[in-house]
Amino acid sequence: MTQAEPDFFVLEYVTITKDARSGLVVAIGGTEQAAGILQRTGGFLSAAGPRGDYHRLPHGLPIEQQRLKATTASHALLAAGHSVHLDPALNMLTTPDGEREAALRYLTQLAERASAAETSTAVAEVLTEIAAPVHGLLPLTREVILRAWIAASDLQGTASGEELEPIAWLGSTATSLNEAARVILRARNHAVCPTQPSATAPAPVSAQSPASRLR
Repeated sequence: MTQAEPDFFVLEYVTITKDARSGLVVAIGGTEQAAGILQRTGGFLSAAGPRGDYHRLPHGLPIEQQRLKATTASHALLAAGHSVHLDPALNMLTTPDGEREAALRYLTQLAERASAAETSTAVAEVLTEIAAPVHGLLPLTREVILRAWIAASDLQGTASGEELEPIAWLGSTATSLNEAARVILRARNHAVCPTQPSATAPAPVSAQSPASRLR
């Protein structure tokens, strides 16, 4: 006897995440009922996209407001029977030190991968994680320092309008990190495509006196 598949009363999947390009918190998927919950409990706005309508939070909301509204909306959707994926970075109910612990584990894993590397490609992969132009550890750290420098300069400027010397050093540190990332990327490229020595070395040029070169 053929057994029939069970019926599942789970409404269409909803994803709530932060768009990396625009920085907006968006909700994609769901039914009209889900749209109403997003608007009513989270303050989401309806918007037309190239692949259909979606919802987003208003522009200019502080990060904590984004997290609060996204978390509130996701729990209201879950309570109504919808299946929801909420970006962990937007979840206010996560452990406060969870992201820091995850970052520390990530750095430890990178160190272990570097120690265990048996090929140049494996080394290059670790270096890429450190210095990749957009999402590498050094460029991201540089971005943090750069923003801290700007904020500190605005808050602690001297009466004459000149920066305090330790604050100015933050700007120099950001520049140094940028240069360090370029050096690491050059090493990464060399590890992937090491320079092959030429088969025949060029003959040495004999030293000549200035007089003999004029003949």
